[in-house]
Amino acid sequence: MRNAERVTFGGSGLNRASEFRGSAKASPREGDLFIIHWRGKFAVDLKNACELALIKYPNKIISNKQIIFLGRNKDVSYFATDISEWEPIGQDEIDGSFYDKTQQFHEFLGKDLPFWELRSFMHLLTPRSAELASTAKSVFHWQNTSRFCSKCGQKVSIIESGWQINCENCNSSSFPRIDPVVIMLITNGPFVLLGRSIGWPDGMYSLLAGFMEPGETLEAAVRREAFEESGINVGAVQYLASQPWAFPMSLMFGCYGEATSKEITIDHSEMEDIKWVNKHDLHMVMAGIEDSFKAARPGSIAHFLLLNWLADTLQ
Repeated sequence: MRNAERVTFGGSGLNRASEFRGSAKASPREGDLFIIHWRGKFAVDLKNACELALIKYPNKIISNKQIIFLGRNKDVSYFATDISEWEPIGQDEIDGSFYDKTQQFHEFLGKDLPFWELRSFMHLLTPRSAELASTAKSVFHWQNTSRFCSKCGQKVSIIESGWQINCENCNSSSFPRIDPVVIMLITNGPFVLLGRSIGWPDGMYSLLAGFMEPGETLEAAVRREAFEESGINVGAVQYLASQPWAFPMSLMFGCYGEATSKEITIDHSEMEDIKWVNKHDLHMVMAGIEDSFKAARPGSIAHFLLLNWLADTLQ
């Protein structure tokens, strides 16, 4: 796709300056900018169009205990700090749902910089803020779920400015990983295949998707996942665009596939419903004219691909 990198989290050309990691050049200096992460959420600047809050260093909310060096822009470096140990006493608790609408306020940030679930404002972010948030959220998740060595079970150390984990007991190292996922725009003439997973918000339908398996190509994964979930056979497959998806640390490969069968057989262990939707009905729903169902959320690659399919701009 010619406009593939316009997808949310598609990248902003950030200079990650990986050669600085682990050196003094990747340590925060006065005037550097921090994003604040708390239990999967980020501080949002309500006075700046709900953009990602950028906090100048030094600031009393910034601790050098758990930070990630994210990159540089001219003479300013970007960092992320995790303050998940903070307890918001007497405030909303994270509700644990697919789409958490609660917000929390830290006393050092005030009422204009609440913590929001990234899904709630990802479509409002500039490309630079989106790349910073996506990177930080995934790396912090990796750090927080990798506190012990997978080889010997001993506690590990985080080094290289947040980008490497070392085990001093067995001298092993590990690095941030991503989980590859295919997400498929499967069509049959003027119809597109949409489904809803168990536990999704009421009425929400999106493109089918699934994790890739070892030894599998994108094309094979598309055909396997489509058949497993819907019973639909897929012929020609084409790669369209990719999207880092920090929920928690996936890389979505958007693909286009042509169905060679029509009859749907739903795998109810994964999917609540799957159906063919024609272009007219999808257009009416995504334009907000009809509400027979809810289409994929703005900011997701599914929403991006569906919009391009409606506009005939997949190529």
